[in-house]
Amino acid sequence: MKILIIINDAPYGTEKAYNALRLAMTIQKESPEVEIRIFLLADAVFCALPNQKTPTGYYNIERMLRTVIRKGADIGACVGCSEARGIDTLEFIEGVHLSNMKEFTKWTVESEKVITF
Repeated sequence: MKILIIINDAPYGTEKAYNALRLAMTIQKESPEVEIRIFLLADAVFCALPNQKTPTGYYNIERMLRTVIRKGADIGACVGCSEARGIDTLEFIEGVHLSNMKEFTKWTVESEKVITF
């Protein structure tokens, strides 16, 4: 089975990215045969930046992303969203690639389940 998780919010300020990654990590643990793909849209592209300084009382999204990548998840960050925010030329966490609507569409069509945060 293939599951696509779409994250739309910034890494901090809400718990959407955190909850999305908690779900991905739990799926990988409980059902390792499931293929996880995560697409970062809008302010969620900031999740892909390395060297995050976690605010007091918050979880570390970078660490969580690295965990799901290490366990085989594919992570795409919207190139248009990254360009609009001026981060398309910055280095992303290893394992995160700039992606586009063509790949996002392909991932959506190929997935049995699509979950949005």
